Amino acid sequence: MADPSTYRPSSGSIPDAPGVYKFRDETKRVIYVGKAKSLRSRLNSYFADLSGLHPRTRQMVTTAASVEWTVVGTEVEALQLEYNWIKEFDPRFNVRYRDDKSYPVLAVTLHEEFPRLHVYRGARRKGVRYFGPYAHAWAIRETLDLLLRVFPARTCSAGVFRRHGQIGRPCLLGYIDKCSAPCVGRVSESEHRRIVEDFCDFLAGRTDIMMRRLEQEMEQAAEELEFERAARLRDDLGALRRAMEKQAVVLGDGTDADVVAFAHDELEAAVQVFHVRGGRVRGQRGWVIDKVEEMDEAALVEQFLTQFYGEQVDLAAREPGTGEPVPREVLVPVLPADPAAMTDWLTGLRGARVALRVPQRGDKRALAETVARNAGEAFAQHKLRRAGDLTARSAALAELQDHLGLDTAPLRIECVDISHIAGTDVVASLVVFEDGVARKSEYRRFALREAAQEGDVAAIAEVVRRRFARYLKETAGETPESTPGIDPETGRPRKFAYPPNLLVVDGAGPQATAAADVLAELGVTDVAVVGLAKRLEEVWLPADPDPVILPRTSDALYLLQRVRDEAHRFAIRYHREKRSKRIQVSALDGVPGLGQARRAALIKHFGSVKKLKQASVDEIAGVQGVGRRTAEAVYVALAGENGTGEGEQDR
Repeated sequence: MADPSTYRPSSGSIPDAPGVYKFRDETKRVIYVGKAKSLRSRLNSYFADLSGLHPRTRQMVTTAASVEWTVVGTEVEALQLEYNWIKEFDPRFNVRYRDDKSYPVLAVTLHEEFPRLHVYRGARRKGVRYFGPYAHAWAIRETLDLLLRVFPARTCSAGVFRRHGQIGRPCLLGYIDKCSAPCVGRVSESEHRRIVEDFCDFLAGRTDIMMRRLEQEMEQAAEELEFERAARLRDDLGALRRAMEKQAVVLGDGTDADVVAFAHDELEAAVQVFHVRGGRVRGQRGWVIDKVEEMDEAALVEQFLTQFYGEQVDLAAREPGTGEPVPREVLVPVLPADPAAMTDWLTGLRGARVALRVPQRGDKRALAETVARNAGEAFAQHKLRRAGDLTARSAALAELQDHLGLDTAPLRIECVDISHIAGTDVVASLVVFEDGVARKSEYRRFALREAAQEGDVAAIAEVVRRRFARYLKETAGETPESTPGIDPETGRPRKFAYPPNLLVVDGAGPQATAAADVLAELGVTDVAVVGLAKRLEEVWLPADPDPVILPRTSDALYLLQRVRDEAHRFAIRYHREKRSKRIQVSALDGVPGLGQARRAALIKHFGSVKKLKQASVDEIAGVQGVGRRTAEAVYVALAGENGTGEGEQDR
């Protein structure tokens, strides 16, 4: 634990002006970024009596080893610089308003020949339109089930679609009129796309036009004595009305707004956001975050708006089609300290005027109270569900420090695991945990070369050597003027710029000793090494004949097991990927004129070697880059590998 007085700047050297500041730890890594109207007043508050600081703030200033600042001209510049630095350095003491889960959305694959409607979680893709997010996947499926009666679009996967096209019969949804069955040609491509576009228009809020059109068609069918068709249209109208009830109008003026509310105590805060588009609630999100500093609700609002909408604009830039990142109105429980600056910043992000306000009466006030109740409920559930989580993580790190005789608690833990089958496709994983929580953006994987055939001990040594050789290489050229951990050419964080406090290897004494020997050889002396053996969950120290036995119920052992199991999972996944690729292309090895690029092109075009075996010479030659002679060689090779001739294939 560092003494803040050792790096405290003199009060007179700190400007009494607005700006942004960074705290760095002893490795020069940025651990916290903040902004202030008066840098002198804010920074001096960090170096007051430690016992009077917020617990998380106290941990931050005692972890830090230096502080620096940049003076700016306006509050808007400070907001922008603070957000940019948080995005660039990803400081571990800063709150990041990122979902702790992937919210489901309703995806429409408009880029496909026959677009598909389906529930989706994950990164956004070009050519796909998204509706949501929704709080639960079942809510999407329930709404989709109602709407398929009116908009019978395809919902099946590509494999199911192809299979039913081959057998010439639609699936069950096709028989019960909840799919227009484009797989068997019941509707053309243009007819199916029109169904999908009507579906998108309905979900986008253009419901009145659709309802009036169906009512007119129903009345016309009744006048023409087509009573069955009129009854069907009547049922369609009922289905649409039931779907609309699930997205009831909450703002009668049809406005687009985000409604934000908080519930908090001195250590944590819960935030809820309702996304209202066209007057209807289109989605809901929620987070529970640790407070880094003691802050009131106005400070929480400012922090959230900066982080959340900055992330949304970045997402919209990376993944077009995700919708407008900033709505016309943002409704908050209280205004931030400088509402004019925040409004200007949001307006700049949107490119049009944004209204930031506290609702006082009417529908907007009632909706804000509903969101506040949701925030309070989420906060209460979090307290019940995770009452011991923060305490358990802190206890685990403290126990590890005590049992392993470390100088400090291992705030950053890395773990290495090896995966292979009988010495083939040998790979390794490196996972990272910070403050007892997985940091998946820093996971790494290795395809082993030199030590692949020499056993797990040699493999562990190779991974450790490669990982810390990169660390030494990336930190060797750093100067006091350079930004630690950031590549000056790309501006992105280097992959191996920060060392762990504790390195865990999957195995017993020999594996731990091999890793420690490599670190000693490289001159890395400030990283502790342990091995965790699966059989009895024993913790082995390098060159120690006896293991350290942690209590079976200890938080420290549980944390080590989680780290080891995550490394094992990540390694197995990579091994399966490599093995699958090797098996896929092995049948094509040795084909004259077929190199790696053409093999990859064939597999990508046909999807698998099995499908490639079923292709004709003309179909193979139709792949870009594959000539007629090469196609014939591939066809002959696969026919021979399959043990059949052309006559047998025809049969």
